[in-house]
Amino acid sequence: MSSGDGRFSCVGLGPGDPELITLKAARLIGAADVVAFHAGVRKQSHARRIAGDLVPADAIEVELRYPVTTGTTDHPGGYAGAMADFYEASAATLAAHLETGRHVVLLAEGDPLFYGSAMYMHDRLAERFETEVVPGVPAFCAATAAAALPLVRQTDVLTVLPGTLPEAELARRLADTDGAVIMKLGRTFPAVRRALAAAGRLDDAVYVERASQDEERRLPVAEVDPASVPYFSLVVVPGDSRRSVVTAAPVVEHAAELLVVGLGPGPDRWLTPEVSSALAAVDHVVGYAPYVNRVPQRTGLTRHASGNTVEVDRARHALRLAAAGERVAVVSGGDAGVFGMAAAVFEVADEFPSVSVRVLPGVSAVQAVAARAGAPIGGDFAVVSLSDRLKPWSVIEQRLRAIARADLVLAIYNPASRSRTEQVVEAQKLLLEELPADRPVVVGRDVGRAEESLSVTTLAELDAASIDMKCLLIVGSSGTTVSAGGAVWTSRSVGSRA
Repeated sequence: MSSGDGRFSCVGLGPGDPELITLKAARLIGAADVVAFHAGVRKQSHARRIAGDLVPADAIEVELRYPVTTGTTDHPGGYAGAMADFYEASAATLAAHLETGRHVVLLAEGDPLFYGSAMYMHDRLAERFETEVVPGVPAFCAATAAAALPLVRQTDVLTVLPGTLPEAELARRLADTDGAVIMKLGRTFPAVRRALAAAGRLDDAVYVERASQDEERRLPVAEVDPASVPYFSLVVVPGDSRRSVVTAAPVVEHAAELLVVGLGPGPDRWLTPEVSSALAAVDHVVGYAPYVNRVPQRTGLTRHASGNTVEVDRARHALRLAAAGERVAVVSGGDAGVFGMAAAVFEVADEFPSVSVRVLPGVSAVQAVAARAGAPIGGDFAVVSLSDRLKPWSVIEQRLRAIARADLVLAIYNPASRSRTEQVVEAQKLLLEELPADRPVVVGRDVGRAEESLSVTTLAELDAASIDMKCLLIVGSSGTTVSAGGAVWTSRSVGSRA
């Protein structure tokens, strides 16, 4: 484990008040041979200032000065490259002291492993030298104490968010959590403020600057001048505020209607204008969490996310909201009527006779994959899900054989999952009993997203072990051709008819 006799300690100093330094941290600093600390560009080290007279007069002090913070850099690797080189050089500097047997204490503001630079030194040195980490009071704890805000109670969920997140993502996460802490403000503050407003959390959010320090300042976020916000500031959103957001929406008198909408396979450009307009007008969005997460957060919107196997419960919850006079949309990926939430809603819709259900179509995954491939569903085709959660495998087998014998193009949804890995293997074996080995197969994965991939293979050469839940398969018919350019298309004509 150790390449030398030195000892490395990452020591948390707390948020700024020297009286919040732990006894253990003070003891280790006082016994250190080397005391290291990070410093900003053209700035004095906050960590060294907090430690003050605890640093022994005979200790070697090592300043690790950042080459860049948020500014521009001419490094060929950009900001990330400049910082990676800096951390490597800093680790080498500390390692040189450790290899001589010295005890090196690295000072860290707040807690060493909570959004701190100390963790990058820990990553590089912990496997080579005896290492310990001394926790410190995080800044958000000092901020909540300063604001006298009970942050979370009982079963509340606390989310810590960096203000550097994209604004829409930040708003979504603020709407979905109970209590929240937003760190890394500075120049991100205007976007953070807008995200709080979109999530309906602005009125209860408290801004705390330099928590526990002499310059501490706190006030409602809505009253903060964006030009005055330093990096050492954060926002606290108490969990109690979410309950008021969820329950504050007034009941509007209008005809009870539940919308069931398809969001398309992934990219926003495949969201239809009709669905986009509908989502802009509702007060509640209900659905499987990954689909709810795709709906931009805005003021007045309440999100109801749930797991993957509670479709009927989800539908009943949405219908109950609609029956109470709320404007509600149930969301599905792709098209809501293709293995989506539309059928689940209609299963229980009769329990709510006062609510009318309207389904708005979306671009389905099979359409998206087919478009990327060429025109494989240009002729007759069938669609089957390999999931046997709601139907026995024997039924799936019968349908696969019938489709193969009918010479239809076959689109396969839900081919595999973490717990279902054998179905696609069995389906391939079955289809090879009915179809020629060289039958074209299109494999689309994450089509429309950044991770998109599309490949064309044959039924015999299909690697079933590589198929997962993100894939959709299209198995061609006798009329399906792979052109010289790689496009896959199925003839519109069958038999002798031209």
